[in-house]
Amino acid sequence: MKTRGTAQWTAAAARIASLVPRSRLHPGVSLWADARPRTEGWAVALSGGADSVALLLLLWAHWPARRARLKAFHFDHRLRGAESSADARFCARLCAALGVPLVSGRWSVRGRPPSDEAGARAARFKFIERGMARGRMRVLWLGHQQDDIAETMLMRLSRGSGSAGLAAPRAVHAFVPARAGGRGRFHVRPLLALKKEELKAALREAGAAWREDSSNAGSVHFRNRVRLGVIPRWVRASERDALAGAALSRELLEEDDSALESWVDALDPVAADGSLDVAHLAGRPRAVVRRALHRWLLAQESPGDLSRQGFEALLLAVECGAPFRHSLGRHGFAALKGGRLRFQAASKTTSRH
Repeated sequence: MKTRGTAQWTAAAARIASLVPRSRLHPGVSLWADARPRTEGWAVALSGGADSVALLLLLWAHWPARRARLKAFHFDHRLRGAESSADARFCARLCAALGVPLVSGRWSVRGRPPSDEAGARAARFKFIERGMARGRMRVLWLGHQQDDIAETMLMRLSRGSGSAGLAAPRAVHAFVPARAGGRGRFHVRPLLALKKEELKAALREAGAAWREDSSNAGSVHFRNRVRLGVIPRWVRASERDALAGAALSRELLEEDDSALESWVDALDPVAADGSLDVAHLAGRPRAVVRRALHRWLLAQESPGDLSRQGFEALLLAVECGAPFRHSLGRHGFAALKGGRLRFQAASKTTSRH
């Protein structure tokens, strides 16, 4: 039987769908979603914040045929005490009103919960990945929007990322996670064409509530410092829609990154025996050689622990093409001979010294 909460939330979903029609979502996502098998289950990362609440409501409203196969995942990092518990209860009420199953988890490892953003994110995705594997789900929907694009881009610029890193977060990201049995999965972000304030305004007009994370107002995490101290000044200084500009740059970088990946695919430089055909890479642009070398390292069982400086030195040696033997740390060496780069495991005697 429908409760008052059910009626409120279903009405809010219908209203926000009229305020944010499918034409406002990322066009690539809509086309991709419509082409997916009707029997496929969709997982939704639900924190209770404005972005994820808007995401769940829009999925529920715009793809009614998928409602029976939606499943939400909420992870409590136990970082904010009673506030975190209230987030979990809010998500449970929302999902119950929409008839969407909710899988809840919480930090249960001995010791203190992760205090850094990367640790919290890793714990959350590990929980969701396990739940998706049990449910044989391959698609995870995420609520990233244009503000997240700008924040991520500025953060990655500060550490020297290339086009692959600066093209994140992608609208549709295909990958094969660890222990996936070779089956590909997808992270899907339909809200990248919208700003956070646009989503909040739509939620308010639709009469939909959401939870605010008080830790977002602090300055401990790098992302918060960028969000609160850098982005507003950057937008004002640009005297234009800088968030939309960053989103467009992300799209263009993704196109360039895909083109480079296709180029390396066509060259197919890593042989079945795991060696890299360096002679075939001679004269190619450095970006292509760099990616081929990355692939070669990832193809090794023990790729080593190269620093950024170490990788750049290895890249330069590969470009020169002369025979060499380059240390990859305690695991072994990269050895170039006869135009092919091979991994040489370190001997026990070598690894002890």
